[in-house]
Amino acid sequence: MAKKEAKEMSVEQKLQALYELQTTLTAIDEKRALRGELPLEVQDLEDEIAGLDTRIEKIDTEIKEFQSAITMKKGEVQEAQANLERYNNQLNEVRNNREYDSLSKQIDYERLEVELCNKKIKEATDQVAYRTNDLEIAKTEREERQKDLDEKKSELEDILAETREEETMLKERAKDLEVKIEPRLLSSFKRIRKSARNGLGIVYVQRDACGGCFNKIPPQRQLDIKMHKKIIVCEYCGRILIDPELAGVKVENGKAEKPKRKRSTRRKADTEEKKEA
Repeated sequence: MAKKEAKEMSVEQKLQALYELQTTLTAIDEKRALRGELPLEVQDLEDEIAGLDTRIEKIDTEIKEFQSAITMKKGEVQEAQANLERYNNQLNEVRNNREYDSLSKQIDYERLEVELCNKKIKEATDQVAYRTNDLEIAKTEREERQKDLDEKKSELEDILAETREEETMLKERAKDLEVKIEPRLLSSFKRIRKSARNGLGIVYVQRDACGGCFNKIPPQRQLDIKMHKKIIVCEYCGRILIDPELAGVKVENGKAEKPKRKRSTRRKADTEEKKEA
């Protein structure tokens, strides 16, 4: 049914529907522009916090491993010291030089074992202190990033609360308009709009020039645009062209006056704040 309706539309009706769709999409873009870089900033902070969480978890695991190694080495020291005590007692009971030499070697080995274990304990203790400091720094940084994230989210939520209802209505309006436009024309319009820097896929003639790229339009081509007999695009930028009257723009002394548009509540509030300041 929608396709049939689109085919029965005149070129003038198609152009009107396209321009109305353009103004609706532009209004949606303006609502999104109010958010600025906030959504990206929120995402970046969330990613940074996730990275810090991973780092904190890794450092905490390393600290636990060092502490476990310290406990194990302390157990080995106690065992070696017990062996030393036993071997020293056995020295008093040796019966020949062979037994004495054997016990002496065991005593030397256990002493070296104690020294080595104490060295490992010191190194692990130093690492625990070093990594604990890193952990505190990471936790502090995470707290700061979390505060920043909470502030950005709150600011973004305020903006969304202001624009959500109106943006939803605009999106519904855009969907209704898209149904009325034939698929091929709609696809071309979206492609032009996507490649345009300002998101304008259809523009009206301003001062004998394209309202998108501002290149001059020949008089005969302007006449064709006013006739509404076919879809005409700018030979420079590829945007669809319509005459000002079809766009609802008043023309006085050869100059097109843009229709007045309401500013958003947020911008008014910002202006009032600046005046008060």
